[in-house]
Amino acid sequence: MSSYYVVLLLGSNIGNTLENIENAIAKIEKRIGKIDKFSKILETKPVEFVSNNIFRNIALSLYTTISPFSLLKEIKNIEKEMGRLEDSSVKGGYEDRIIDIDIVKFGEINLQSSVLEIPHRKHLFERDFSRILLQEL
Repeated sequence: MSSYYVVLLLGSNIGNTLENIENAIAKIEKRIGKIDKFSKILETKPVEFVSNNIFRNIALSLYTTISPFSLLKEIKNIEKEMGRLEDSSVKGGYEDRIIDIDIVKFGEINLQSSVLEIPHRKHLFERDFSRILLQEL
């Protein structure tokens, strides 16, 4: 069974953001794969929408044996379990969220579909906070 190197970016700006991230990390490690590295946690203002709630963000890398679409499904399940009922694509824009988990990289795969883009170009090339976190991995 092949193992794939995956990079995820997590963010939270509602409730106890540190606890939200810690809970998401525990669920990821239990259900997706053993985490290899973590970045520091970075506090940032919201990007692409207006809110008074500050985000806490972290990047992490792990190895998994599941496919990109299975990974996406598991991430969405974790988000829902934690209280995020609708994705920004359903809402038609960004808003405050208890947890957000994005797939930034999945091995050397380049994938473009209606529900998944790998690599995640906004995190790699457009968002300064993402680049800071990703450099630590």
